[in-house]
Amino acid sequence: MPKVLSLLAGLALALLVLAGCGDDDPSSATGAGTVSTAAGASFPATITHRYGSTEIERAPERIVTVGLVEQDALLALGITPVATTEWFGDRPGAIFPWAKDEQGDAPDPTVLKSPTGAVQFEKIAALRPDLILALYADLKKTDYDKLSRIAPVVVAPKQYVPYGIPWQDVTTIVGRAVGRPAQAAELVDGVEQQLADAKAAHPEFAGRRGLVATYFEGKPYVYGPQDPRGRLLTTLGFSLPDGLQEYVGTEFGRDLSEERADLLDVDAITWLVASDKDRQVIRDRPTYRRLPVRQKGREVFLDETTTLGQAASFISVLSIPYLLDELVPQLSTAVERE
Repeated sequence: MPKVLSLLAGLALALLVLAGCGDDDPSSATGAGTVSTAAGASFPATITHRYGSTEIERAPERIVTVGLVEQDALLALGITPVATTEWFGDRPGAIFPWAKDEQGDAPDPTVLKSPTGAVQFEKIAALRPDLILALYADLKKTDYDKLSRIAPVVVAPKQYVPYGIPWQDVTTIVGRAVGRPAQAAELVDGVEQQLADAKAAHPEFAGRRGLVATYFEGKPYVYGPQDPRGRLLTTLGFSLPDGLQEYVGTEFGRDLSEERADLLDVDAITWLVASDKDRQVIRDRPTYRRLPVRQKGREVFLDETTTLGQAASFISVLSIPYLLDELVPQLSTAVERE
């Protein structure tokens, strides 16, 4: 309880500071913030989401991403946020190689780090944002209310589980929020065409079962149908294992019990691993060793410290083209192993 009171007190102080310096030049605050109003942008814009709706009165100039992938949608639209929330990777500004060209010469955003996953209210307030994006996130209602005292907040639509919003919706909603809906639609159409082309070029994926899994806290962890990683496979033509949706329930994924090791026995499995040691531990598990997917080598192991491994979790309008070039050939090799 004392920590909560301290946090709220700090937030109130930050808000008072903001009120006292509202006439200052926003560029004096820490962060990048390169935004120009798109021609023909329509404001105010109202965006409906899990907690109601948010009205954005004018084109935002200082955007903070509390969600973990929204920076890619912004960069694709020609906007650099003032701050990002780091998920993994330890990249400057939490900008990954597949997005560096879009960043251009813009300065790196401030990176908000939180080992516990808690929202950095005071730091966000100090950045003086005029829009906060929390789409690929699990923002609680209490945190949403606190952030809304700082700036308009946009969260995911209610039909998606936390961390389950598709990349198309991330791009489209961000486009509406910044007044560039037509550009966002063009971006989505372009990447969807690339996905369709990849599916057509690999008819061997049709009717095959695929799965993305990782090794987390000593157990396999499987990603479900509402996870962007799982959706990428189905978009390419794979089907997911029978019973996977029932197993993960209302979550984007779940630890895999030994009793359900059968879910791993697919025609191509992509493992996201942190080290060669994790890879060997997975392959040596007795229940996994007995499965045909392991015996036939229908596996793709991706190192999470590499760009490809990181792109496989960072499913976005900018990372997908890179994935299609680098991951799809490995999936093709896996399904054709007999």
